Amino acid sequence: MRHARRASIGIALVLALACAGTSRPPPAPPPSGPADGEAADAWWNGAVFYEVFVRSFKDSDGDGKGDLAGLVEKLDYLNDGDPATDTDLGVDALWLMPVFESPSTHGYDVTDYEAIERDYGTSADMDALLVEAHKRGMKVIVDLVLNHTSDQHPWFVDSTSSPTSAHRDWYVWSGTDPGWGQPWNPTGESWHPLNGAFYYGVFWSGMPDLNYRTAAVREEAKRIAAYWLGRGVDGFRLDAVRHLYETGAGPGQSDVPETFTFLKDFSAHVRTAKSDAALVGEVWADTATIARYYGSTAAVPGGDVLPLLFDFPLADAIAAGVSSGNATEIAAKLAESASLYPRGAADAPFLGNHDQVRIATRLGNDASRLGVAASILLTLPGSPFLYYGEEIGTQNGPGTNDEWKRTPMAWDGTASGGFTTGTPWWAFAPGRETENVAAQAGAPDSLLSRYRALMRVRRASAALRRGGLTLFHGVPGSSHVLVFARFVEGETVLVAHNLSGAATTAGPVPAGGTVAEAALAGPGATATAGPDGWTLTLPARGSAVWWVR
Repeated sequence: MRHARRASIGIALVLALACAGTSRPPPAPPPSGPADGEAADAWWNGAVFYEVFVRSFKDSDGDGKGDLAGLVEKLDYLNDGDPATDTDLGVDALWLMPVFESPSTHGYDVTDYEAIERDYGTSADMDALLVEAHKRGMKVIVDLVLNHTSDQHPWFVDSTSSPTSAHRDWYVWSGTDPGWGQPWNPTGESWHPLNGAFYYGVFWSGMPDLNYRTAAVREEAKRIAAYWLGRGVDGFRLDAVRHLYETGAGPGQSDVPETFTFLKDFSAHVRTAKSDAALVGEVWADTATIARYYGSTAAVPGGDVLPLLFDFPLADAIAAGVSSGNATEIAAKLAESASLYPRGAADAPFLGNHDQVRIATRLGNDASRLGVAASILLTLPGSPFLYYGEEIGTQNGPGTNDEWKRTPMAWDGTASGGFTTGTPWWAFAPGRETENVAAQAGAPDSLLSRYRALMRVRRASAALRRGGLTLFHGVPGSSHVLVFARFVEGETVLVAHNLSGAATTAGPVPAGGTVAEAALAGPGATATAGPDGWTLTLPARGSAVWWVR
């Protein structure tokens, strides 16, 4: 956490066991620590990111496929650059799913790391996007797929040509089949036959793994990163980083020591190229494993391996807790992160992403549940990530394949959804008649309006953006209510979320202060001061944020 001159960073939690009959302010943050360094000042600390699948966001030329020019057309929807307006979403940064040349629709099998996917436009279109986003105060990070390439990449094509080819050792080859399964599926194939030998591709045969034991591969990864940072991108989302190195079957295919060594070196290189660049890693694992990927926060503020990591366990807990109406699992995951993450680490919470069934479908397309889930996400510490369409309740399509998780954005309720003047590359998800921007933009009670309001409150509060967190356990009536305080020097915010379908009272909550000013509180939400703390009343699936003093 930060000291008195600065806000607290990230997920560092101070746990307060709040019992009836006690009255005390939230514990003070530790007086020193890595949050006093560069990471606390980094633009990405506390920023809200918006994940965009360019192919499905907005088509500018009528070919049915979203493109970079279409994304530029819609930047004002995301952030118009004017903090006085309330018609934009107000995000701080964009995460672009892969935009490099690829033979697939998803783009995670790259054939050229320096060329823009032709369906999305040109190199000049990418430059224009960066200029226009930056003009509005938004940063842009791009997906960088380090673990593997396409089997059509020139490197791999050369690698297959001969055991003595220049790029043979850029991939992992074996004269015999080692017979490893996939780490998440022991019956899956990770070694693939070709030309009398076998190459390693942990995901599938079309995405052969790069060989990071080859120095030239490591240097090429760093060169590509520096190239795009020099072009103006502000950082990277790093795909599948658990699997960069492999030492054997099963456990040897994930989280091996060499992976951490390389990522530490890669991160140092990125900081040299652009000191404030964001790096967020995909480590789809338990909390203890995720914690390891921060590395040392003593050596580098925020972590010398990776400074941001997606919190998959917390995302699952939020979905489960909101679905069941019980806050206990969410509180437990927040406490677990606090105990396992290194001091000064910044979390990256989210509700869903491109690999998961959409949160709207997981929560039964229930607007009240989606609203409280959004409220939890945007009041938590760290750097929240939103998945495009989440803010309007976009459902999953009728299948579980990737395309149904990445359907076109519905800008209006017409047959084309306002997405294209042609035929969309993929069908819309169900519900676009009401789950579209035009239908919700002017409706004060819509999910989109709730997201916009939450974003404005978060932006207006230093405590919500970068403050510490005191999680209150043991508050009477709190099994259905998630209660915590966010604080920086001179500002304390009390936050409560009722996950149940009935009005609920919880307390006393010893958050300090005797006056509560509502920053965001719907009808029926009250905070009443008493000798033992605050008694909170919330409507069904209601959330409230109060400044207390």
